[in-house]
Amino acid sequence: MPDSHGADLFALTDLCTPWCLRVVATLRIAEHIADGTTDVDKLAAAAGCDQDVLHRVLGHLVSRGVFAEPAPGQFALNEAARGLLDPALVLGLDLDGFGGRMAHAWGSLLTAARTGRPAYDTVFGRPFWADLDAHPDIAASFDALMGPAGHGEPDPEVLLDGDWDAVRTVVDVGGGTGTLLAGVLRARPATTGILIDLPRTVARAAGTFDSAGVAGRATTPGGSFFDPLPAGADLYLLKSVLADWPDAEAAAILRRCAEAVSRTGRVVVLGGVTPGAAAGESDLLMMVLLGGRQRTLAEFAELAARAGLAVTASGRQPSGRYVVECRPAPTG
Repeated sequence: MPDSHGADLFALTDLCTPWCLRVVATLRIAEHIADGTTDVDKLAAAAGCDQDVLHRVLGHLVSRGVFAEPAPGQFALNEAARGLLDPALVLGLDLDGFGGRMAHAWGSLLTAARTGRPAYDTVFGRPFWADLDAHPDIAASFDALMGPAGHGEPDPEVLLDGDWDAVRTVVDVGGGTGTLLAGVLRARPATTGILIDLPRTVARAAGTFDSAGVAGRATTPGGSFFDPLPAGADLYLLKSVLADWPDAEAAAILRRCAEAVSRTGRVVVLGGVTPGAAAGESDLLMMVLLGGRQRTLAEFAELAARAGLAVTASGRQPSGRYVVECRPAPTG
């Protein structure tokens, strides 16, 4: 029952429903129903699972308003269940892929609370990035979730003032498989681009640049953003990077950008900074996975100053993503 403040602690502590949703997403039950398979025995056969357990899982979800059971043992999609046909949602819930890592990582929260450090390794045996290195299939799932399949096509209008006249070279730092950089190069034919990410990730960027028709203007030197970056470019992009790291490492990444950017260039941060208080769930997820965090604009400005950068503008893209622009801090 809700207390005097309206919080229902029983509902808030329910683990059954979230796990049932992840199981049916992983088994692609909504897709099988959409394809015309509705009887539980046939659903179990199509999904390769136990009929009795599936029936009980679906029965629980029906009681929570997800799926309908128009006749005993026969299931149908309702409005809520149709959400499980969204590939992006399924990618984040799939227990066989990176979605499973995100789900199980919450089991390390108590250790993190007691130590103040991420405890991902206590669940998976290795720290986050080492775990991805050891499991290429999970790493590919992570890259997909970070890319268009999970987050949609990124907005290439990364400059708040829209002034591209002085931009000739763009370096996408930690840019994954190159989706954002490809969009920028496609929108700005006078620019060339450099994609920096780990070799196993940039190896998958060729198809991205080919599809966008910009392969001749993009290079992909595999490497770490903790090492010196290609120097002298006009624009360095950091999209969905800094929230993955604690302050010391985030400052080191920013310092590499500050060292590399031209004196008249810019470093643009997309994601990981909020104009006010940090968002709760995403902030905690970054903490349990990596020890990272969302930062307020004031917290980020202090971090940037330590790295030799000064915040010069902030605001939202038309897509709604919060953007922070920096330039090299004045010296002397």
